[in-house]
Formats: sequence, structure tokens, C-alpha cells
Amino acid sequence: MYRYDSYDQTLVDERVAQFRDQMRRYLEGKISDEEFLPLRVQNGLYVQRHAPMLRIAIPYGMLASYQLRKLGEIAARYDRGYGHFTTRTNLQLNWPKMEDVPDILAELASVQMHAIQTSGNDIRNTTTDQFSGIAADEEVDPRPWCELIRQWSTFHPEFAYLPRKFKIAVTGAAEDRAAIQVHDVGLRLWRDDNGEVRVRVLAGGGLGRTPMIGDVVREDLPWQHLLTYLEAILRVYNQFGRRDNKFKARIKILVKALGIEEFSRRVDAEWAHLKDGPQTLTDEAVAAVAAHFVDPERRAVSDDAIAAFEQLRQDNRAFARFVSNNVTDHKVPGYKAVTLSLKRRAHSPGDVTSEQMAAIADLADEFGYGELRVTHEQNLVFTDVPVDRLEDLWQRLDALGMANPTVGTLADLICCPGGDYCSLANAKSIPVAQAIQERFEDLDFLYDLGPLELNISGCMNACGHHHVGHIGILGVDKKGEEYYQVSLGGSQGNASSLGKILGPSFYREDVPAVIDKLLQVYVGERTPEETFLDTYRRIGIKPFKERVYA
Repeated sequence: MYRYDSYDQTLVDERVAQFRDQMRRYLEGKISDEEFLPLRVQNGLYVQRHAPMLRIAIPYGMLASYQLRKLGEIAARYDRGYGHFTTRTNLQLNWPKMEDVPDILAELASVQMHAIQTSGNDIRNTTTDQFSGIAADEEVDPRPWCELIRQWSTFHPEFAYLPRKFKIAVTGAAEDRAAIQVHDVGLRLWRDDNGEVRVRVLAGGGLGRTPMIGDVVREDLPWQHLLTYLEAILRVYNQFGRRDNKFKARIKILVKALGIEEFSRRVDAEWAHLKDGPQTLTDEAVAAVAAHFVDPERRAVSDDAIAAFEQLRQDNRAFARFVSNNVTDHKVPGYKAVTLSLKRRAHSPGDVTSEQMAAIADLADEFGYGELRVTHEQNLVFTDVPVDRLEDLWQRLDALGMANPTVGTLADLICCPGGDYCSLANAKSIPVAQAIQERFEDLDFLYDLGPLELNISGCMNACGHHHVGHIGILGVDKKGEEYYQVSLGGSQGNASSLGKILGPSFYREDVPAVIDKLLQVYVGERTPEETFLDTYRRIGIKPFKERVYA
């Protein structure tokens, strides 16, 4: 993974010192709340419902074991002993003291981490496929390109105060696991017949109050022009994006208003001033960054070991369940990627305690070359586990209570912090998630349902990505009371779609029963090979609505 050079480290250290002085002056009353707001948000510091919240950047989801260990130490020392992994692959501390934040940032800087641009109207943390660099279906490793975007976008003076926040996602695999169609800009890397990297650029996607699927702005961009073309898009957005109404300030509104043809024309006109300029990428620049993302020296795994692994799957039902749901094929024979579910009823989805962070970091050192990935489904991934160590890893996770064999099932739901923490939320998300998990905890039933994505958001900002859940749940406010709106048919990936609202909203205590009725329709109507999404797309929303509102 990428390691800071002296310029990176100096930049981050100086930002810590700068913010320490800003915090001192704020606490002394020399800076007003209004003046302090843009300073704190661009350092990831929010003021939430009950306490400050600090959002820590995990660039493109890559996390070293020593960094996770440090996050656990910080959570224990400065918070309440846990952290929350988000759908943007960041980590949030929900209870830090305002005056401690500069010290937290200094601790982060000591392990090459920061909270820069995790909030505010700027370019946020770029995300990508959690299996980048190891996926069997990968054409181009997106990690070096994500790092180039990170370096270009961090502290870019022209884009520090955009009309609204701006999110970029990148994929280089045949199957889009980065949800590029629902980002402000989505990038699909591919290779032409000569093996040259090309980029398909989408713009105007996003969730939130006005969800939209992105449109193709440029089908075939040479890699050398990636940064200059992104800059052209940002310039058009910065110039023409609305600033009079924050609910209509995202780039998706601009793309929709102009139409994709006119938007593309304006981008091309701006790009004419940037193309072949000093930010044009060179072979040397790309190679320098790519050198940080080399494969580890993996030991060979014998055919006998692979055969023994397959036999164990047949002999041990519990292990087989874990492998079927939590283990993913690797580009290297004899190796697997293992997804660690952070969805347990005793905790909020995405939460990890300090003790668990330390234990997971130790396992990453022992089983995975000291590297982890954070997924936008709020889970963690061990990237390089040889199959002859999988049983051992499974048993160690089971001893920690973290071997949930439920990734990709209804129990692997996505959930934002909601009204328990967030001052923007209309309703609580966590109790709904826990009630659903409690009602549908039978593993045989979960496996029989097959792949099913359920996403919960506490407000229209859609931090829980409810629009793209096969089943989406949105907390809404009705005259001061919490209600929950259900949508069906959303999906992410190559065939992304936005869910359709089922009908009138429900009381919190009714939600698990509503989900039960939806599943009854699915089980009754599906054909043997169909998933929930397949059945929904075949029969439409009407049978589900009739059953729920009967």
C-alpha cells in the first residue's frame, strides 16, 4: 500500500499544527462558531446530536494493521472504546472531546493517517473495489489511480469550496463493486486491444434527496488525461453548480438541468485549456505510484493443500457456510480473500471495539501480510489468506465472536448511525437494524433466501445507501414522529437501479413484520434460480404492495 514520502508527512504534520492553533483560538473565544465551521469540517470534525464526531480518512479503503491498531488505541484513549466504519470506507469516532481533536490528529499523523477533506464542500475520500489488486475479474488495478486522484485532490486550492461535497469512485474489474454509477463521478478503467489503459467517465450520479444514475460523459479517455479531464469536470461544476439552494447543489442537478450533451460540451470546452498541460500524467508518474502497490511475496500453496481445503468444506458444514458466504476467489491459485462481517446484534452495523481492532490487526499480520480493506458495506477484508490457513483463521475469528457466516445475506445489512448520533437524522436506524437481525437470525432461512441487500438510512442524505438496497428503509419525520418508508428493487453494480417506494410509511415496531411479508411474497413467487432482485424485476412491485397493505 502507499507510504507517505517526506512531502506527504510534512503536509499532514503542518495541517495538525495549523488546526491545533485554530482550535486553541476557538476555545479561547477568538474565533466564532461561524468562522470555525469551515475550518473544522475540512478536518473531519462535526458537531453531532450528543457530542462532536471525528471522521477519519481511509483512502480507497486500504488499511495497514499498524494503522488499525492505532485507531483502536485512539478509540480507547479519546472516545468510548469503539469506532464506526462507514459506507465511504472511513472510520468515525462518535464521542471525542473537542479539545482532544488536535491530539487525535497528531496521533493519526504518526501512522500516516489524517481526517482531511472527510467533510465540507470539497473532494471527499475516493473509493474503489474492496478486492482491488486481487480480484480474479480485474482488468486494471485501480489503486494507483485512486492514489493519483488523492494526491491531485488533497488541498486543491480551486476546489476547497465547491457548491457541495464531491465523491469519486473507481473500478477496474468486470463487475462493478465500487458503485460507480451512483457517484458524482464514476471511473471505469479498462484496456484496449493494445493493452493501454482507458477510462470510461460517468458524471451526475448520486443518492440523497434526489437520487440519480450517472451518465457517460466520455467513453474512451486515454489514461494520460485522467486528472486534466477530472479538473475540467470540477471546473464546470464549480462555475455553474447552484449555490443558492443546498438541496440542489450537487453535480447531478447540474447534469440533469443542462442535459448530458450540453454538460459534456462544456467539459470539453474547459478541457481544451487543460489538455496536455502540466497535470498530464506520464509513464514515470504512474510507475512511481504503482511501485507502492506490488504483490507480496506469496508462498506457493500445493495442490494437496488445495484438495485438503476442498475436502474440509465437504466434511465441516459450519466451515463450508463461512467459506460460501465470507470467502472470495483470488487471482492467485491457493489464496482467498476473507470478508469479516461487522454486523452483530450486540453492536451497531459497522462498529468495532478497540479490543477487536487490536485482535483483527494481529490476525492481519499473521494471515494477510499486514493489510486490510474496508468495504462500503461496512465490513473488513483480509486480502491474501492461503487456503491451508483458512480453517485456522475461521476458528480464531469464531473465538472472537466475529465469524458470522452471513456476508451477502439479509443479516449483512448496511445502516447509518441515524438518530442515535446524527443531528441530521429524522429517525433512528440502529434499533431497526437490530430488530430485523433478531427476527431473521436463522442461518438456514437466510441461506435459502440467497443474496439480499437491505440498506437503512436515518434521513434523506442516504448515508445508508437505501436507494440501492434490494430492500431500502428510510427514516422519515411526520409531525415529530418517526416513521419508516420502504422501497424495493434498488441495486448497485453493473446494472445499478434505484428502488421504488412501496407505499405509505410504517411505525418502527412494524418494520420487521413488513420485511417478513415482503420475503413471503418472494419465497412464494420465485423460481429455483431466482434471487430476490430477479423475482422483483420479473413480477414488479404490485404483489409486494398488495401483501403488505392487505
